[in-house]
Amino acid sequence: MKILVTGGHGQLGGELARLLGAEAVAMDVDQLDLTQVGIVRATLREIGPDAVINCAAYTHVDNAEAEAGRCRKINALAVEHLAGVCAELDCPLVQISTDYVFGDTPDRREPRNEEQSPSPRGVYAQTKLEGERAAARHEKHLIVRTCGLYARPTDERARNFVKTILLLGHRGRQLKVVDDQHCTPSYVPHVAAAVAFLAKAAVAGETPWGTYHVTNQGATTWHDFAVEILRRAGIEAAIEPISTAEYGAAAPRPEYSVLDTAKYHGLGGPAMPDWKEALSQFFAEWALARRRNGG
Repeated sequence: MKILVTGGHGQLGGELARLLGAEAVAMDVDQLDLTQVGIVRATLREIGPDAVINCAAYTHVDNAEAEAGRCRKINALAVEHLAGVCAELDCPLVQISTDYVFGDTPDRREPRNEEQSPSPRGVYAQTKLEGERAAARHEKHLIVRTCGLYARPTDERARNFVKTILLLGHRGRQLKVVDDQHCTPSYVPHVAAAVAFLAKAAVAGETPWGTYHVTNQGATTWHDFAVEILRRAGIEAAIEPISTAEYGAAAPRPEYSVLDTAKYHGLGGPAMPDWKEALSQFFAEWALARRRNGG
């Protein structure tokens, strides 16, 4: 099997390449410009993949408000190109999306399922939904929504919430973290295993086309997540809970975007552990890496 992984230098793309091994053809923007349909067509025809997993995305949520055109080219137009060429080649497309497509505040705080209508707020969220719709124009598509990704501690290129909190905590900085956004931060190795399962099942014709939610289990706030990160790291630092309004980000954030993963788990794929168990696995690898490095 040959699976093209775009965004191959990112957190999820890099982990998928590691997990899939010789089955993966990992490419990033320096090798494949997805905004150029001619390049996409020529590259995919040359590779002849059995499936494409698109992890490439514009993810600077706040910057997107001022760079709407660039964000839309990467998150929507590029997916349109991929979907069109995949349709020409009769090749399944797995499009990675986000919990941000749920931007409204629900009447009842219950995990969002795939049947609920998206309600994106902000340029990033809107363009990711546009990308979903572009992918869905190709019959053989899987849309995978996930949330709050953080990579292995050994992924030196990764930028994520866990790494930022650890860095600021080590510096002894007083932290202010939002406490009114509810979601499920997810460990990249777990998400990658699920995505690889879905992609291979799609190639084998064993997965119904459509949208799937893939995150770790349970729910937390960014403040409570930060507290747990520092506790497990043994770092004493003050963390002040603040509201989204006090944080004052340029782009809106979902107040409640916990995702229901029952549809995915009904397929029998790798189980997604609770977010606390996932964080335990992160810190087990973190401790091992420190011992190896003499830290």
